Amino acid sequence: MKFLIVSGLSGAGKSTIMSILEDSGFFCVDNLPPVLIPKFAEICQAGSGLYERVAMVCDIRAGETFDGLFESLGILQEQHFPYKILFVEADNATIIQRYKETRRLHPLMEEAGSLVQAVERERAAMEPVRNRADYIITTSSQPVKKLRGLILDMFAPEGNGRQEMSITVTSFGFKYGIPLEADMVFDVRFLPNPFYVQELRQLTGLDAGVRDYVYQYPETTTFMEHLQEMIAFLLPHFVEEGKTALVIAVGCTGGRHRSVAVTHALTEYIQSLGYAAAETHRDMTRA
Repeated sequence: MKFLIVSGLSGAGKSTIMSILEDSGFFCVDNLPPVLIPKFAEICQAGSGLYERVAMVCDIRAGETFDGLFESLGILQEQHFPYKILFVEADNATIIQRYKETRRLHPLMEEAGSLVQAVERERAAMEPVRNRADYIITTSSQPVKKLRGLILDMFAPEGNGRQEMSITVTSFGFKYGIPLEADMVFDVRFLPNPFYVQELRQLTGLDAGVRDYVYQYPETTTFMEHLQEMIAFLLPHFVEEGKTALVIAVGCTGGRHRSVAVTHALTEYIQSLGYAAAETHRDMTRA
């Protein structure tokens, strides 16, 4: 079991890191009172594998002294319960700028009287926790893209540092509306329409006759070459950015012929590149 305690300075990026951990499969809890940590750990351990990876935030919101946290950590050690502490920090200028941009109040602002004093006071209060940390990450000049990669490389399961992106390619009919979940939409209504061929009208783009009809035209071949080239370029960049799910929508008038044929071919192409891709056909069976 992996039990990670995330602590650090307010405005340093703990929420962002917790989101990354949650995306990678951690069960995440924010601002759990330190006194409850041993009981929480006991519940997780008794979860029959349900909580194999847990991350929880404990920071200045629990109080300016961390005696309760250290006492709870002592109990975990007595129980031979393994844990790690990740401390997140940033320089004062970066934290102050982030608070100005978000217009949020620092947890110690009211007591300290000014944002600068609040940040300095918190840094001093958090020093004992920093000294106990197993990992220290400074986010001052870390873009989210780089931070995501760092966190996944550190805490994702071995051999799965980067979560695989799930790709769905779906066909649809424009007359029924564009899929709301689509990240990218391609319009293939310019292609010759099998609907106007009597023997093909009742078939779908999954039938060989319709596919042969659509792909006999040079504009289809040219379009697919450009589409595949673009998709091959985009996918690794989406993965590097940390995107975990991508929906590509291909539409024609009714969603029965052209879009289905193109969706099927595009899905096979994406799979040939080594990505996990599935195809769906939203409107193919509509009358």
